[in-house]
Amino acid sequence: ETSSSKSVAAAADDATPGKPICTYEIVTIQPSGMNDGEPPRQAVSVEDLTPHLQSFLSSSAMKNGAIHVISRHTTTAITINEREALLAQDVEDFFLKICPPDERSSSKKRVGGVRYLHNDIDQRPDSEEEAQRCRDNGWDIDDAEELQKWREQEPINAHSHLISMMLGSSECIPVVDGEMVIGQWQSVLLVDLDGPRTRTVGVQLMGYL
Repeated sequence: ETSSSKSVAAAADDATPGKPICTYEIVTIQPSGMNDGEPPRQAVSVEDLTPHLQSFLSSSAMKNGAIHVISRHTTTAITINEREALLAQDVEDFFLKICPPDERSSSKKRVGGVRYLHNDIDQRPDSEEEAQRCRDNGWDIDDAEELQKWREQEPINAHSHLISMMLGSSECIPVVDGEMVIGQWQSVLLVDLDGPRTRTVGVQLMGYL
C-alpha cells in the first residue's frame, strides 16, 4: 500500500460523520431591562441569545450540523445582527415609524389617529376559530364573565405582531467543528416587541458528534 493511498484512507476516515444527534430545549430569557413585578410597557428590546446557544452547543458535544432557533411568541422575533445598544435603539425607532403603536396602546410612543382591527378587543373573538383557540388555552369565553376577563387581559399590541412578521420568527446557524459559523460582529438576537417580559425560545441541535 502506498503512502498516498494511506493518506486518502485517513482523509476518508476524518470525513466520516460521527454518531447522529438531535436534541431540543427551551431557553428562558430574562430581559435585562425588566424590574421585578413590573408589568409589560410595550417596549422594544434586544437580547443576545448567542451565549445561551454556545453553552447548549458545548454541552451537547455536537461537532457538525446546525442550530435551529425559533421564537415561541407572536410578538417576538429572531434575527442575526450586531448586538449594540445604540443600534437597538435605532431598531425600535425605525420599526415604530413603520408600525406605530395604536392610540389606545399603553406604549409611550402611541400615535393619535392610529388604530388596528386586531386591537378592537370588544369585537373579539370575531370567529369560531379564534373562539376555539381561546377555549383551547383555558378561557371559558362562553361564560360572559370569563369573556370579559379575557378581553381585559388582551394587550393593545397589533403593531408588535406586524413587526414580528417583518423580522421573522426563526434562524438556522451552521455548526462546523463544534463552532457556530457566524461573522465576527454577528449575534443571534431575540427582539421583544411587547415587553419587557420573560420570554422563551426553542433551540434544536441536529447533526453529528
